Amino acid sequence: MEIPRLHPDTVEAVKQRVDIVDVISEHVVLRKRGKDHTGLCPFHEDKSPSFSVSPSKQLYYCFGCGAGGNGIKFLMEIGKRSFTDVVLDLAKRYQVTVQTLEPAQRQELQRQLSLREQLYEVLALSSKFYEHALRQPDGQKALSYLLEQRQLDEATIQQFQLGYAPSGWQVLYGYLVEQKRFPVELVEQAGLIVPRQEGKGYYDRFRDRLIIPIHDLQGRVIGFGGRALGDEQPKYLNSPETELFDKGKTLFGLDQARAAIAKQDRAVVVEGYFDVIALHAAGITNVVASLGTALNAAQVRMLLRYSESKQVVLNFDADAAGNKAAERAIGEVAELAYQGEVQLRVLNLPAGKDPDEYLKMHTAQDYRDLLFDAPLWLDWQIQQILAITDLSQADQFQQGSQEVAKLLGKLPNATLRTHYIHRCAELLSDGNPRMALQLEADLRTQVRGQRWHGRSQKWQRPGDRSLLEESEVQLLRLYLHVPEYRMLIKSSLEERDLDFNLSHHRLLWQLTLEVEAAEPAEAKQDLLSLLQDRCLEAEGFGFVQGLMQLDEKTQRDLLRAPLVVRTAIASMERVMCEKRRRHFLDLWKQTDCSASPDLAQYYQQQIYAETQRIEAIDQEQRQVTFEDLAQIPWVGEFRDALGISQ
Repeated sequence: MEIPRLHPDTVEAVKQRVDIVDVISEHVVLRKRGKDHTGLCPFHEDKSPSFSVSPSKQLYYCFGCGAGGNGIKFLMEIGKRSFTDVVLDLAKRYQVTVQTLEPAQRQELQRQLSLREQLYEVLALSSKFYEHALRQPDGQKALSYLLEQRQLDEATIQQFQLGYAPSGWQVLYGYLVEQKRFPVELVEQAGLIVPRQEGKGYYDRFRDRLIIPIHDLQGRVIGFGGRALGDEQPKYLNSPETELFDKGKTLFGLDQARAAIAKQDRAVVVEGYFDVIALHAAGITNVVASLGTALNAAQVRMLLRYSESKQVVLNFDADAAGNKAAERAIGEVAELAYQGEVQLRVLNLPAGKDPDEYLKMHTAQDYRDLLFDAPLWLDWQIQQILAITDLSQADQFQQGSQEVAKLLGKLPNATLRTHYIHRCAELLSDGNPRMALQLEADLRTQVRGQRWHGRSQKWQRPGDRSLLEESEVQLLRLYLHVPEYRMLIKSSLEERDLDFNLSHHRLLWQLTLEVEAAEPAEAKQDLLSLLQDRCLEAEGFGFVQGLMQLDEKTQRDLLRAPLVVRTAIASMERVMCEKRRRHFLDLWKQTDCSASPDLAQYYQQQIYAETQRIEAIDQEQRQVTFEDLAQIPWVGEFRDALGISQ
């Protein structure tokens, strides 16, 4: 349909009806400050709240980046949407009658809006019908189930508008179509009735089931969940996808939980309807549930609107199925978690209980304490791997360490990777310090392999090896002979996430770290002597023996140590970036861009990122300062001969 031209009266009516706090709070966590509200600006990297919303003026303004306007402009900017699209959506939301300047367009638009309004009406009426049926004789079994087995009180039953679908085949059909005269096509579009496969007619989708209404953020019924009261399958039956209901974009209970999520700065996601209901009944109201599907990134982003710390806790059942559900959910939002866009935690309740079961035996405060101590998702995944790994069995030990390395390899932050590598080495070593040091080096190597296949010679060019060898030799020689530069070398390698590429250099570096860890005081004074004793016992020592000695040239190199470190580190990183770029370029060439556009885009982004980093390294290397050059002996001699002062 061609974009309609909206009548000015419609635009003005929408502006008058819009509540700017209501609109913006779906995207920004707002805190009341006097008459206004403040929060972190969504339009720039805001570290402290500089975004202000004025309910009295119906305007927003950011004191950091200068963004400002009314609710319509906010939605246009945040969603990159047109003025007409935003006004139409707001008109639906605030029930403003839409007028357009073209009669034909107005008729089609009114038809679409009318359909949604009618669907809301028929669903709301159905919800009331189910609530009423719960109090009838046929609904006594369902009501007893809620009161006795679920131990819910009347207030909670009413709060969640729980109901009962009678067992007859056409009870709701008769009420809506025959009594209330709704068109049968409309009731079918609402997902309430199903056409018979043979012959004519329809039957009720929900029969002899406990009914749980599903609401949108405005509290309107958009679908239902039905729980079987006997042995019928499936145990839980949801409404189908409709004009109003998309289960992948909906979270059960969010309409009632969002205020508590903002207040407590944490969202809890559970598996089932009754987990949400039981927790809300216990006073823990920052809880929602996904609707029979794995929690996805879109649903997590919905929750992040209400939490400044971006904290989301997954509390799925602690059985095998629940752990699989948690793994699937983590997989869905892994990219957000790895980038730090969500602080994801996982809670497994003791004895495999779900929240509903747990609260029948424990207090709400017990549950809150467990939430507070819930491990970060990565710690939970590591625990899951080690829980099923017999570390005394060589094959399981190897598989477990590889799985851990696979997880850590995706962490983009070098400091965080170092923390987890060290922690996992301790766990795998079972308290053996010497073994932990060895495992830490091995894990670091595996993690780099998981990150970008850096050890593969396939991505290395002939000139790379000689450049790497010269750079690594310079760093190792400096480290061994000039103690005051050891910290600089270590921190530079750590900061750039680099390791020694040649096997004999890795061996020497590993032995060096072991000696320093075992005898720190002695190593600080006489590292060379301690190393020579250890190196004589190791294979491949002949390749690095020359590093223990200094000739005239290498002694002169030591005099320009800062420049040597800087140049060697840059050379090593550049080679690694080139290898990564070749690797991703090869993957991109093998990808069918039309069949896998997201994957192709990911590879292109990686290629671009490596190219940008290479250019930055080259730029850094061109900016050699006079102070850097002055450290080179022949430059100093030349300067003195010409009488040039610093």
